[in-house]
Amino acid sequence: MPEEPADELDLRGLDEQELVEQMHEDLYDGRADDIAEGTEILLERGWGPKRVLDEALVEGMRIVGIDFRDGVLFVPEVLLAANAMKAGMALLRPLLAETGAQPIGKVVIGTVKGDIHDIGKNLVAMMLEGAGFEVVDIGINTDVDSYIAALDEHRPDILGMSALLTTTMPYMKVVLDTLKEKGRRDEFIVLVGGAPLNEEFGEAIGADAYCRDAAMAAETATRLIRERRAVAS
Repeated sequence: MPEEPADELDLRGLDEQELVEQMHEDLYDGRADDIAEGTEILLERGWGPKRVLDEALVEGMRIVGIDFRDGVLFVPEVLLAANAMKAGMALLRPLLAETGAQPIGKVVIGTVKGDIHDIGKNLVAMMLEGAGFEVVDIGINTDVDSYIAALDEHRPDILGMSALLTTTMPYMKVVLDTLKEKGRRDEFIVLVGGAPLNEEFGEAIGADAYCRDAAMAAETATRLIRERRAVAS
């Protein structure tokens, strides 16, 4: 029987605080198997799924998001971290559903008509899920009818639109104008993003916010939904 490598860490030998801190590091390094194991251990030790999500996974992804925003991490590393997060979420999602735990909010996100780029959108979707949102990704080349149908079906708090081409950017205004015509613009927080966009463009088309990267999208979505609910309460 081969011996374990000397540097192989025994997660079960860690106390709860050490394990949570190690899971933050494992998320940062994109170690999906270790995240799944750490999630199982915390659940075995009596942690509720919401606590595991908040303290181990969401907090870990928050750290990843900060370093992505600050240029310490780049897209490949964040995709690995998000994939590791998914390994934990696969275990937690059915348990969270059983307990009736509510996500921060729901987001419908898609790349606009004429644009088939999806890496940025996928990254935003992963970061939003990592921040505690339920995310419905409706894909690429999304026309206004598909956006409206998704909004009708899923009743999200937030609509996210992505574009990577200057030629497809104006389609975001088509979607927003259609919502206005239907008298439904105020039902949703609208976030837009993509390489050719800027804050002035977001303001010009009537979006609630322009997000320059996935980390900012998660931060902005969390802030805006809390502000909206504080006003409503």
